[in-house]
Amino acid sequence: MMLRRAMVKLLGALTVLAGIGASQDASAAEVITIGTLAPKSSPWGQVFSVWEKAVAEKSGGRLELRFYYNGQQGDEGAMVGKMKSGQLDGAAVTAVGLGKVHKPILALQMPGLFSSWAKLDAARETMRPEFEKGAADAGFRILGWGDVGQAHLITKGVAVRLPEDFKGTKPYVWRDDAVMPVFFQVIGGVTPVPLGIPEVLPNLGTGAVNALVAPALVAEQLQWASKLDTIVADASGFAVGALVLSSKKLDGLPADLQAILQDTGKIASAALTKRIRSEDDAAFARLKGKMTVVELTADQKSKWQGLFKQVRSRLTQGTFSPDLVAKLEGLGG
Repeated sequence: MMLRRAMVKLLGALTVLAGIGASQDASAAEVITIGTLAPKSSPWGQVFSVWEKAVAEKSGGRLELRFYYNGQQGDEGAMVGKMKSGQLDGAAVTAVGLGKVHKPILALQMPGLFSSWAKLDAARETMRPEFEKGAADAGFRILGWGDVGQAHLITKGVAVRLPEDFKGTKPYVWRDDAVMPVFFQVIGGVTPVPLGIPEVLPNLGTGAVNALVAPALVAEQLQWASKLDTIVADASGFAVGALVLSSKKLDGLPADLQAILQDTGKIASAALTKRIRSEDDAAFARLKGKMTVVELTADQKSKWQGLFKQVRSRLTQGTFSPDLVAKLEGLGG
C-alpha cells in the first residue's frame, strides 16, 4: 500500500509538470536514448515508464525518452563508452557505471563505509558538488541520484561467516568494478570470476559461480536468487546509482526542453530513491523466507569490519586518493 501511494505521488508530481507545457504544438520529437540493465517490469522500469509519459506530455510531443532495458546497450562500461562516442545519450547506472564517468564516485561503494542510509545520504550530499563537477568536466550531467539497495553476501551450498570462509568458493565480481577484486585480494586464496551482468545468471546455472555480493532486489530482479540458497543478514555496503546524460546532448536541446528533462529527471530520481529502498527491504524479507539466513556474531562482525578497513586502505594504493578515502571514512563515522 505504501509503495502504491508513492507511485501515485510520483504520477501526480510528474503529471503536474506535464500539464505545464502540454498545449504546445508538437513537431518532430527530439529523442533521448537511455540505457539500463534493469528489466522493464522492475521497479526501476516502472518509474522510467512514468517519466517517459511525463516528458512526452510536458513537451507537447517535442521530446521523447527511449529506454533500452535489460542491458540491450551492453554492460554499464559499454553504455558509458557509447555516451562518449555519441551512440547513446544517457544511462541509468550504478556506482560501477558512475566510476566510468568519474572514478571517485565509485568510492561511495567501498565495503563497510556506511552503517545506514542516513549516513550515506549525508556523505553523498556533502560530496555531490565535487562529484557532479567531476562528471561535468568529463562531459556528463547527473540528472539525479538514486539507490540500488543494501549489498548482502549470497551463496549456494556454503555459509560464509568469516572472510576465510570464502576460500574454496567461486565468487562473481563485476568485470567493470574496481573495488570487489581488491576485496578478494585482501582475503587471499580466492580466485573470483570476472563477468558482465548478463553473464552472471548462466554461470550461476552451471555452477561456475556460487557466491556474490548484491542487493536482495537486484538478486531477485535478475533471477540470481533462484540459483542461490544462503544469505548473510548483515549488509556489507550500500549500492548507489544515478541518471546520467551526455552534456553535449543536453546542451544541444532548446532551453525549455533542457528544463523539462532536468526537472522531471530530479523527480524520477527522488521517487526511485524512496521506492527502491522499500522494495529492497521487501525483497530481503522474501529471500529470508526462502534461504538459510546467516546471522553474524559480534566477533564475526568485528573481523569483517577489520577486513573492510584493510580493503579501503589497499584502495588508496592506486584506485582512489588517500584524501578521498579518509574524507569518506570520516563522513561515514
